[in-house]
Amino acid sequence: MVDYSLERLNLLVVDDNKHMRALVKSILHALGVRSVHEAIDGADAFKELRHFPADLIICDWNMEPLDGLDFVRLVRTGADSPNPYVSIIMLTGHTELNRVLEARDTGVHEFLAKPISAKKLYSRIKAIIEHERKFIKAGRYFGPDRRRKTDPNYSGSERRKAENAPVPTAAETPAAAEPAAEPEGEKNLNQDELDALFDS
Repeated sequence: MVDYSLERLNLLVVDDNKHMRALVKSILHALGVRSVHEAIDGADAFKELRHFPADLIICDWNMEPLDGLDFVRLVRTGADSPNPYVSIIMLTGHTELNRVLEARDTGVHEFLAKPISAKKLYSRIKAIIEHERKFIKAGRYFGPDRRRKTDPNYSGSERRKAENAPVPTAAETPAAAEPAAEPEGEKNLNQDELDALFDS
């Protein structure tokens, strides 16, 4: 299953559930990753990044006091961020469309739905390796280009003219409002549907 040697990657696993951290860590070790650090929430992870040169972060969404989305915002736009360009995979059981789009629009590279498996996790890591995405600044957004595909027939206006505009800091970026209550029967997306959203 493993096409790449992952032994030289530094990974940071961020989850408030110690059993989930242990599961992710054991899968990563089975995939050949040797250097895996853990953090119990977003604040702990941000501190960890100050002395651990993570190549990739696997981050849960629901954590207290700093959840996964706030952590991603802090990494991407914080004035004191140790590495705003680090690759981030959001790992969560919340796969409703509006949540997936919110995570993508916050600056995650990939979205991985629970329950986790070695095959699914490896496919997300492989996608990051094989499809390197440029980082862009567009309005308040800073992160990997959300468009994975280039349309050679596109002839519209350039939406990202302000290439040299300053990137807003976390303090300048308004915190996300609480997500609206999910409509009754809101469908959870499967991994193929999640991938299609990130590919659009």
